[in-house]
Amino acid sequence: MLRKIASFTINHDLLTPGMYVSRMDGDCVTYDLRMKYPNQGDYLAQKPLHTLEHLIATYVRSSPWSDSVVYFGPMGCRTGFYMILRDSVSKADAIDLTREAFAFAADFEGDIPGAARVECGNYLEHDLPGARAEAKAYLTVLDACTPDTMIYRH
Repeated sequence: MLRKIASFTINHDLLTPGMYVSRMDGDCVTYDLRMKYPNQGDYLAQKPLHTLEHLIATYVRSSPWSDSVVYFGPMGCRTGFYMILRDSVSKADAIDLTREAFAFAADFEGDIPGAARVECGNYLEHDLPGARAEAKAYLTVLDACTPDTMIYRH
């Protein structure tokens, strides 16, 4: 019998864009960076999502918190990203890191990190202007995020 994983126990009809603590496993905290309303028909397009993955992952792994970054990657439903950090990073610092990373992406110009053919498994599928627009939109969501708002509604 398969167990229901924790993220499937959250009522996605109640989820709104924001930043949430999805789960805690040992010394790892999984953050749900929810950029879109689930099941509403507006999802991150694949090309901007892919570009955001490259930009944000590169930023957080280059930040002062790099030793505490375990993972950054997209949700399969294309409504946001998961970021896994060590619990040595406070919720407030996780929010700050996320704001800084998305501000970096919103203002990014130049070559997308890791997007050359030899570096990326789908190097032609990127959209920097689209990624910048999505990052800018998410920054307005992050303005309302605090450690106290990082709890899922059930």
